[in-house]
Amino acid sequence: MKCAFVLGAGILAAAAPDADAFSYKALPAGSINLSSSVERDVYTMADWAASYGAQQAEGVQLTSYDGKDYFPMTQTDIPAGSPVMYVPSDLIFSSSKSEQEFGQTLSVCENQLMQAGLGDRVPLFRVFFKVVAEYEKGENSPWYPWLNSLPRVYNTGASMTYACFDCLPPYAAYLALSERQNFVNFQKAIRNAPINEEILKNVSVLKWCYNVALTRSLEMNGERVIAPLCDMFNHGTETEVEISCDANGDAYAYAMYDIPAGSPLRVSYGDPTNPTPLFAKYGFLDESSPGTFCKLMQMRSEMETLGYTFTNLLFYKDSGDISPEVFDVVLYHVLLKSDENAANEFYTAVMNGDENTKAYYHDQYWQYTKEELQKHVDGTLRDLDRWSEKANSYDINTHPRVPLILQHNSFVKETFMRVKANLDMM
Repeated sequence: MKCAFVLGAGILAAAAPDADAFSYKALPAGSINLSSSVERDVYTMADWAASYGAQQAEGVQLTSYDGKDYFPMTQTDIPAGSPVMYVPSDLIFSSSKSEQEFGQTLSVCENQLMQAGLGDRVPLFRVFFKVVAEYEKGENSPWYPWLNSLPRVYNTGASMTYACFDCLPPYAAYLALSERQNFVNFQKAIRNAPINEEILKNVSVLKWCYNVALTRSLEMNGERVIAPLCDMFNHGTETEVEISCDANGDAYAYAMYDIPAGSPLRVSYGDPTNPTPLFAKYGFLDESSPGTFCKLMQMRSEMETLGYTFTNLLFYKDSGDISPEVFDVVLYHVLLKSDENAANEFYTAVMNGDENTKAYYHDQYWQYTKEELQKHVDGTLRDLDRWSEKANSYDINTHPRVPLILQHNSFVKETFMRVKANLDMM
């Protein structure tokens, strides 16, 4: 029988159980078991979502090849523009709903985030707060079937240790460490919330809730939104589906083009041209990405001065090509060390889009640019071998993210080897 599911009233407004009943040391029956050995109960979640009005297009099924990663796949052709999935607003977490539900309690926590300079993370924190609050309710939470369907283990930067960071290239380590630091700040901010003390003291539980909020939510119009069932779409460099919310807050996933039967249904989690941000944030490596950041962290100041970002400075995996912005940054670095006037003229040319002047300086200083790049590539390749050797020395039982780290380093090494071959021939 279909139950009423109204946000802020009825079943969703049930008072939290007495705090004494939720000691982490003696969790009651029905609490969410976060042991890594627990299997995800995905199909119960799908039935639960359907009972509250969520819908999937005919032929769309949740599929898994390993019993760990589940994703939607279509068994029938789907025409372009057709709805693939629908999730009603009442099932959806959002930062604005969390603000309405928790009010002043949330504001106190957010003030601490603001003081830490993390105002841009407030929408994510609100969703994180909601996840923690529902976790506390255990089986009494209306979202228990969804929570119980989620992965228990995450390989995100927030879940990594300093031993992990020591085995990664500086850019990947920087991004992963940033996620870990964000989690630590969330952990501090939620300490004064009226949530069971044993939960607030348990780093593993809070980290799991953080990873749920981070990896299952989407950014929409300045908000963070989690739409259970729609959060099952995996990332793809080539995407089949796009998710949006209407004026009522209902979530829809639509086919972006004609999708043939037998296709996985994927959305974009972020920039597909550079896999490292996805690696740090979501804990997987997208090996279909065409390139990776060139790892010139030592020239970050030059990069930013020229108005470039990490996503501009790419080495391409299959071809070994180098994006033009890399040559600009390296040349600017060379000029700053040797001829300040020339550096200023080159900077002005970049700012004004003066390709003729840029070409002149690239031609005049090519040999120095090439040597600087070769030094960087050769040094990074040596470092990658050293980092991977260190990762291989770890016990995988105590460092379960070693395989992912090695996979990442191998991807970067393969890319750099192709770039080296091209540079050596120039």
